[in-house]
Amino acid sequence: MTSASIKRCAVIGQPIAHSKSPSLHKAFAAQFDLPLDYQKQALSADEFALWLRSFFAQGGTGVNVTLPYKAAALQFADNASERAKLAGAANTLGRDENGRIWADNTDGIGLVRDLQRLGVSLQQRPVLLLGAGGAARGVIPALLTARVASVQLLNRTRERALEIVEALADTRVQLASETWPGNVLLLSSVADGVADLLTAVPTDTVQIAYDLNYGARAESFVQAMRQRGVEQVFTGRGMLIEQAAESFRLWHGLMPDTAPLHQLEELP
Repeated sequence: MTSASIKRCAVIGQPIAHSKSPSLHKAFAAQFDLPLDYQKQALSADEFALWLRSFFAQGGTGVNVTLPYKAAALQFADNASERAKLAGAANTLGRDENGRIWADNTDGIGLVRDLQRLGVSLQQRPVLLLGAGGAARGVIPALLTARVASVQLLNRTRERALEIVEALADTRVQLASETWPGNVLLLSSVADGVADLLTAVPTDTVQIAYDLNYGARAESFVQAMRQRGVEQVFTGRGMLIEQAAESFRLWHGLMPDTAPLHQLEELP
């Protein structure tokens, strides 16, 4: 096997040690006997663009981008998918046959696919989304494509939520009101301070709750929901797997089977 036949990919961010991306992508590659070298790379803001240029110039296939560089990744690319433009951020970069760098955002489709895997019907369901940062904006376009009834945004700073409403310019995306519809899907994109936002949410309107975070960062949300009697409570572990699978498909033209990873008690 020559070095040229090995696909080189990476995940970049700061911090990056916690990332599961290398193990996920290597597991996907094993399904197809695809030779893959996938590394983690911590970068400072000053190193970001220089490292990416060097990586792709040396034949790199693709890069996953995590915090705090998703917005910068969108600006770095020569062109971007519509979902990345709507999200205002990219978590996946690749190179086309002409050497141009493209950007995409797989977070939203990852969330939607995981919700579908869990048996959650999205069509005409109202969504209440806690938080108005990049994670929130990243998933809303996919929720709209899945034909949810509405997405109401509840954030500590009303102005941040209003920025998303105005940027997306879709009548289904609204600031949270004091009148809550029933059968709500509650999504949280908040890493810290979720308890403060939850005080404004009547529990009896929430049927299903899902935290885009996973592991320790989702514990406070999961505990709060169970204390309130919400029976269906999920974390973003499945979303992590599904968004990685979509990145893999974009780079290699192969859609991996995600079921074996969902069945693991702990991700590798």
